[in-house]
Amino acid sequence: MVLKRVLDTNAILYLLGGRLAKPLPEGEYYVSVISEMELLSYPLLHQSDLAKIQDFLADVKVVPLTNEVKDAAVRLRRQHGLKLPDAIIAATAMTLGARLLSNDAKLLRIPGLAAQEVRLTNT
Repeated sequence: MVLKRVLDTNAILYLLGGRLAKPLPEGEYYVSVISEMELLSYPLLHQSDLAKIQDFLADVKVVPLTNEVKDAAVRLRRQHGLKLPDAIIAATAMTLGARLLSNDAKLLRIPGLAAQEVRLTNT
């Protein structure tokens, strides 16, 4: 059985920057449209970084903001006081029945969200 995983924006940045302590396990990888927007809208993004991000996004499934994701995000934001982008990313994982890979302590503590901390190298 192939495990579905949603990558939080911080996990993507660590991956692309070569800062993960160990490689990501095999599986199906998804990102929220919010993470896609966050990655592509960074104001000081160099062309080489943009190309790296676009290559990465071509290899994962970008999940749009569906009504199911919106409803779950609203619930998560109200119940846990999350910032809206974090609520949408967590809701994306929940609606897919996927594990969220993140380095955000607040997201890692949400009851009912299958979440796993990504570890960084010590460099």
